[in-house]
Order: sequence, then structure tokens, then C-alpha cells
Amino acid sequence: MPVSFSGWASALREGLTEDPRRAVLRGAYCAYLGLWYTVTSRVEPGRNVYERDWDALIVLDACRVDALRAVAPEYPYLDREDIESVRSVGCSSPEWLVKTFTTDHRETVADTAHVTASAFAEPVFEEGVYGPNLTVPFGWPRRNVVSDDDFADLVRVWPHGRDERIGAVPPGDVTERAIVAGRATDAGRLVAHYGQPGTPSLGRTTDGDDRTDETDAWSGLRDGDVSRELLWERYLDDLRYVLDEVTVLLENLDARTVAITADHGEAFGEWGAYGHLDGLAIPPVKRVPWVETTATDTGWRTPTSDVERVSNG
Repeated sequence: MPVSFSGWASALREGLTEDPRRAVLRGAYCAYLGLWYTVTSRVEPGRNVYERDWDALIVLDACRVDALRAVAPEYPYLDREDIESVRSVGCSSPEWLVKTFTTDHRETVADTAHVTASAFAEPVFEEGVYGPNLTVPFGWPRRNVVSDDDFADLVRVWPHGRDERIGAVPPGDVTERAIVAGRATDAGRLVAHYGQPGTPSLGRTTDGDDRTDETDAWSGLRDGDVSRELLWERYLDDLRYVLDEVTVLLENLDARTVAITADHGEAFGEWGAYGHLDGLAIPPVKRVPWVETTATDTGWRTPTSDVERVSNG
């Protein structure tokens, strides 16, 4: 949320007395974000998904182009050679939401059923802000973000589906609600936004065994306590975890064109960066995959009766 210059300066002074180096870095980053948001509110260095033709859009959280290409041979609907590298409008999930679902695309949004595992959907669509923990100085230009009621249907999976064991919404919960939405809605477009392979599930197994959490994973990689190869394999495991559910969705959904993409990527030490942050416009974060396939509803999956749809209808 935006703060005044005096508020930003006050917070910086307080931080300097506690941790000078961290405070300076945080202050510089916030100042950079103010500039980043100002510039990208006028000239967006990325392509909005609504500028392309699709009936269903599957959004993978924090999925790198090279990661999807690496596992592509394991999935018949993915052809490594067909996976494009495109520039996302965001470097984080909230930034992608704010810059994708704008009033410029309100007419198309009104024909969209949106099923999302992102915890940022609520602050973005209800308050029009990037997220509850983001402080930006000088008041960055507020984007013209649509609200909940602008969608044909908005299904938030996060409030009821988050699994503390993996630190995210299991992909199966998104799949089931997307199947329900796809079969029940009259909307011409469907968006299914999954929470994998991105953090915090990066540092955990999908079978419940404890690993490191997100912070420990990135600091361990940075400090040399965890190898990049190990984290990369865990990241690919999380990608397979969600793609197995994408397979189910594609067999229980009717869509002429299904696009599979990501909201942003993830940095594994490139440019000295780890993870992803708003405004971190480096290729591993800004570049995301784009590949198209089709879907046919064979009807073999019947969502469980206790699937609770949380929608504006």
C-alpha cells in the first residue's frame, strides 16, 4: 500500500537504528519500486494474456521456461519445441494480477470464470492493491483493477483449501473447482491459477515429509549450504505435482484452445537474485512459458460432493 514520503522516511530512520544495512537496502528497494510502478503504469514491458486467443488459461505459479521444457517429454500435451518464452506483465503474483485484470479488459473479464489458489486475489480484487505487506513510497499510480463482481465467476480456493503441510493449496483442489466451473458456467473463458511449482512448497515434499521452508531454501542456496541441483530437482518435482493435475483437468474440460503459462518465473541465483520480488525484471523471473493445447471433457472425473465453491454468484 502507498505511504507518504514522511512515513517512508520515518520508517527508514527507525530501521537504521535496528539494522542499518537492511534498512538502507529496503529503503532503496522501495524507492526503486516507486519508480518501477510509475514507469510500468504507462509503458508495460510485457504482454497481457488477454491479447492472445484462448478458451482456457492454466496459470502455473513461478514456473520457469526451462523447467517446463525440462519435464515436457513426460506429458503428451507438452511439446518442448512448442513452448514459447514470453514476457509476463508481472514479477510476482500480485503484480501479475493487478496488471492482467484491468478495466481495459473489463468486457473480456466479464466473460471469464476465474478459479484461483492465489492468496493475493482478495486484496487485489477487493482493495485494488498489490498485497497486504507491500509498502511503496510516494504513492505509486493505482492501476485500474477490476473487482470481484466484474468476473462471470470468481472462485477463491485459498481460504478453504490451503494445506499447511505443503504451505499452499494442493493442485487437486484447483482442478476439481475448475472442472465444476468449466461444466457449470456460461462464461466463454476459464482461468485456473494453481499454486505450484512456486514457493513456499519449493522447500517441501509433496508427500508430507519435512524439508526446509522457503526462506531456508533460498538462504541455504545463497550461502552454499544447499546445492542448486537439489533445489532444482525439488522444484521440478513440484512442477510434476501440478502438471499431473493439469492432465486431469484437460481430460475433464471442453476447450478448443488451452494455453499453459505462468504469472512469473523464479531466480535460482542468476544476477545474484533468489526467488522473485515485485519489480525484479530479470529474465528468469520476467520470462514465462506459453504453450497451447486442447481439452476434451471425457467425463471420467466427478468432483467430490464436498467441494465448496466460493464465488460471487
